[in-house]
Amino acid sequence: MTPAALQQRTARSAQLSAGILTADLTRLGDEMDVLRGRAHWAHIDVMDGTFCPQLTVGPAFVARAASTGVPVDVHLMVDEPARFLPEIVRAGPAIVTVHAEASRHPHRTLQELTALSAAGHPLLRGYAVNPGTPIQVIEPVLDLLDLVLVLAVNPGWSGQAPAPGTRRRIAAAREITLAASRPILIGVDGGVTLRNAAEVSSWGADIVVSGSAIFDGRDAPGNLTAMLTALGTVPATASAASQPVPAHSSGGTA
Repeated sequence: MTPAALQQRTARSAQLSAGILTADLTRLGDEMDVLRGRAHWAHIDVMDGTFCPQLTVGPAFVARAASTGVPVDVHLMVDEPARFLPEIVRAGPAIVTVHAEASRHPHRTLQELTALSAAGHPLLRGYAVNPGTPIQVIEPVLDLLDLVLVLAVNPGWSGQAPAPGTRRRIAAAREITLAASRPILIGVDGGVTLRNAAEVSSWGADIVVSGSAIFDGRDAPGNLTAMLTALGTVPATASAASQPVPAHSSGGTA
């Protein structure tokens, strides 16, 4: 894909990855139906209690969510994620994101994720970068990425507002990927609410992750409608034909 084509793609509205850990997990199927055909992905934060202070869910939950047919976006906030990758990938997610800060050998971790994806489990390979990590850390691994996820907050602590430099960091990530002519999506995650979603969308990310804004215990369908409107997002069913295909799979490039 040429830089011009990449720039044209970034002019489209952001796609939504909606966090589901605050949904009613005792009725997961019904909750996932709220997202079906509207949000592009159901976002699952997998935390191990070490990389982040919280302990959340694991591969079994990812498999249950994926079995509903809604595409699942897994964000691994765990130390040394390579040890979890085979089981997570077998669970059937559409995206798996690992952290730049989580591994002694991030290049090797992404190689393993690439191999697992190519071996019959095609997915988008994400690389998350914390607010305190230079965005240039993505440069050595661009050939192994489909998505750069710019963290707007420090992972694992709720109630944070997006860091002031997030917009600049999204632009820097875009500049790096365009200069390399790499078909890499840019995402933003952290502190996204119904109140600031329109502003966050204006920062130019391809994917916006909403952690708890949809499933807040009140009106999930209404929250989702408000979020999609704020982002200017075309519902997932209407944009399915334009969904990216992993560049390392047999399906071609994104």
